[in-house]
Amino acid sequence: MGIRQELLEILACPKCKGEVRLNEDGTGLICDSCRLLYEIKDDIPIMLIDEAIRLDNTEK
Repeated sequence: MGIRQELLEILACPKCKGEVRLNEDGTGLICDSCRLLYEIKDDIPIMLIDEAIRLDNTEK
């Protein structure tokens, strides 16, 4: 089913309040400012800072 565009437009990074974008395979939301990936499990974005995955500098 995936994340609907309307939801993507209102979601923000809980750490910096910046924009998030869907990653290439649709399994998470990326905050480019914080370099964090918030996973999507069962079509629900897990927007918890403690559960976010830190991205390295090579992924975009």
